[in-house]
Amino acid sequence: MKPNFEKGGKWEKFHTLYEGHRTIAFAPDLITKSKGAQIKDATDLKRVMITVVIAMIPALLFGILNIGHQHFIATGAEGTFLDKAIFGALSVLPILIVSYAVGLATEFTFCVIRNHPISEGYLVTGMLIALVMPPFIPLWQVALATIFAVVIGKEVFGGTGMNILNVAMTARAFLYFAYPAQISGDLVWTYLGDKTAVDGFSGATALAVAYNSSVDGTPVVEALNSHNAALGADYSFMSMFMGWIPGSIGETSTLMALIGAVILIATGVASWKIIVGGFSGAYAMGLIMNALQVNEFMAMPAHYHLVMGGLAFGVVFMATDPVSAAQTELGKWIYGILIGVLTVIIRVTNPAYPEGIMLAVLFMNVVAPLIDHYVVKANKTRRLQRATV
Repeated sequence: MKPNFEKGGKWEKFHTLYEGHRTIAFAPDLITKSKGAQIKDATDLKRVMITVVIAMIPALLFGILNIGHQHFIATGAEGTFLDKAIFGALSVLPILIVSYAVGLATEFTFCVIRNHPISEGYLVTGMLIALVMPPFIPLWQVALATIFAVVIGKEVFGGTGMNILNVAMTARAFLYFAYPAQISGDLVWTYLGDKTAVDGFSGATALAVAYNSSVDGTPVVEALNSHNAALGADYSFMSMFMGWIPGSIGETSTLMALIGAVILIATGVASWKIIVGGFSGAYAMGLIMNALQVNEFMAMPAHYHLVMGGLAFGVVFMATDPVSAAQTELGKWIYGILIGVLTVIIRVTNPAYPEGIMLAVLFMNVVAPLIDHYVVKANKTRRLQRATV
């Protein structure tokens, strides 16, 4: 088949699509003919992206199980481990399929039009888009958000490696502002299917419970521990750390995010400085809020911020995006710390955006080049000063 896709072949126009799929199974047969130093490395974009996908699998599998778990709690029905897994899979797989199918079709279209090679970056983006969605979101909205994110968040900047915003977070932000009823509030995080919720059930997220406690004056920890407790569920610190709470498909479990972080750091794919900086910034800002204590939300123990909402998932998988993150070593610390700080500030002080990680990551994506600019400038200044001494 290869000659048909090469120059002069009848399918020459689709060479990039053919080459992209062929190199999934076979090593490229391209030969560097220029003279000079050559660097050989087994790591390429496909292997890096597959590593990130593998790191997200624990969050995906737990998310599938948790969706079934939340469904049976909400409806008051009994369900086995297998029942929960099957129900969750039937909810998640359509979202995952739409994300990949629509996103890849959009990327392939741009590859043919622009005649540039297929990038493996969407192997990660397709998974991320699905994992940051609620289980009850209409599939057409997933498709629309995916197209928007790929076209506006990446292709208009020149494709993979050129985008200034995290593509998956762009998709979530688009839905948040375009269709807020399907991605915010208390009713979208637990998929009920054709059943109704039992009396006394509330699908509010832990962040929503924390904010409501600041309004009515109830201590946050007390409100979290008692939430849905009559149904055999609560939002205790351990429950939030494990992930047995309502939320987006893959973001509820801090434990699964940390397992992914270990994989990414051990393989050298993600920067540990950004991850540690993100958690440290959030914890430090939580302590500052404790000192202020204007309301009950500010008085909540600082370590609770680390397991609530999508902070862990966002810091591990979104903030560490090698394209949109800071590139300098000092810049990575500053970038990660500010993401954690901004996340807590947005959560506590702005009730319109109870989950601050989305805006924090997107804002810092824009600021990252500025951080690197001043870090490099400062390094140059110090070296020039040493040279003149």
